[in-house]
Amino acid sequence: MHRAMPDEGRPRADIVADLEGFKEKDPQYKDGRVWSLVYYLDEDHSEFLKDAYHRFACENGLNPGAFKSLKKMETEVISATADILNGTDEVCGVITSGGTESCLMAVKTYRDKARAERGVKHPEMVIPTTAHVAWFKASEYFGVKIRLVPPQDDFTPDLKKLRRLINRNTVMILGSAPEYPHGTIDPIEAMGEIAQKKNIPLHVDACVGGFILPFMAMNGEDIPPWDYRVPGVTSISADIHKYGYAAKGASTITYRNLDYLRYQMFAYEDWPGGVFASSALLGTRPGGAYAAAWGVTQYFGKAGYRKLAADTLEAVNRLKAGVAAIDGLQVMGRPQGPLFSYRSVDPDLSIYAVGDQMDGKGWQVNRNQHPEGLHAMVTAQHLRVVDDYLRDLADAVATVRAHPELAQQGGAATYGMMAHVPLRGMVRKKVLQMYSEQYRAGGGELNIAEGAEGGISGGGKGLLDRMVERYVQYRSRKGATRK
Repeated sequence: MHRAMPDEGRPRADIVADLEGFKEKDPQYKDGRVWSLVYYLDEDHSEFLKDAYHRFACENGLNPGAFKSLKKMETEVISATADILNGTDEVCGVITSGGTESCLMAVKTYRDKARAERGVKHPEMVIPTTAHVAWFKASEYFGVKIRLVPPQDDFTPDLKKLRRLINRNTVMILGSAPEYPHGTIDPIEAMGEIAQKKNIPLHVDACVGGFILPFMAMNGEDIPPWDYRVPGVTSISADIHKYGYAAKGASTITYRNLDYLRYQMFAYEDWPGGVFASSALLGTRPGGAYAAAWGVTQYFGKAGYRKLAADTLEAVNRLKAGVAAIDGLQVMGRPQGPLFSYRSVDPDLSIYAVGDQMDGKGWQVNRNQHPEGLHAMVTAQHLRVVDDYLRDLADAVATVRAHPELAQQGGAATYGMMAHVPLRGMVRKKVLQMYSEQYRAGGGELNIAEGAEGGISGGGKGLLDRMVERYVQYRSRKGATRK
């Protein structure tokens, strides 16, 4: 049901009180209980970001010739980014609204470059299975077919298979530093050699790592080369609003030189409103995001970011050691950087049920699938809650061991079924139904265990129930076949 706009304006104090009230059910990120989505340090830093953002809240980066202040800040942010990514003076790029826009722009750029220079009509890109989901979105948006490189046991892409997937329609290769699901840095040097040999652009998705891996390396951490030092790397995406601790709405995409970047640009000369040109996906580009991004890079400098990286790495190492010390749990792969995932190696211990227990203790815990696991994106703020997290994790494991029936309840049952059901088309349909219900007129709510509010089941058995039934039937047929 729609809520009408008030006929008369309301007092500011009442509005602000409502805004604070809206947060009541949101994750408690200020207490270090959230392990994704938010990169929070403290209230002093937040106030600084608000101040910087507010000073340019009305300015618009759409026309770089109008607000020269914003273009100056963008230029300096891109220069600072090129510096920490070991780029030459020719590295150039733009500020985007976030990692997804940066990824989308790379796909559009390389599609158009291959079309113009090689006449490619059926573009394809070669990406690891572990690539961020934004690349799958870019594929759907821009009509670039994906050819997936399967992972090896350590979650790095199988390079022999990568070579075989490259053909005359390939417009780009993707590597990640690190990949999001497990925190593994792809073998960028080896991928760069392949890219150079095949004369195919190589993009590095460092949306997560771009503003922390360089500072970990400066602190002496053994990080393999993955940036512009690697011949063959032609572009890099790096989010400032993640480990750069800028306000939301600030990422970067940089290219080795302008010969690549120019294919990202859009121009239209016959519009009645005048000649129009745009450097990235958005038209209006919020000036506040530019100001906060510029301000935060000036505020921390390399020394400040090195301290944040050191605190983050200490938290990561303590967490990984603590997880490994709990019987039945194992860190996945060889993560390097600020994030990692862990799984159960005990068939009687449901990792999703452990996740439910952690949620119940007030932690916002993300789930992985293929293989099943729990995910942690660690920030400097988490250093102070490491012991609390590990204590609760050990308790959660003990609870699930004592009550194995928890694997068949709540989110554990739903996640477990959806991760394993072979009917992937039904899973996709169910997810789209649940997600879209949140946007029905008047709004809805998402509940992964029960479906979304507002008639998901259609008055009869819900789609999730039908999926379970069909999964059971499938397993029964498989069992009968084995006999």
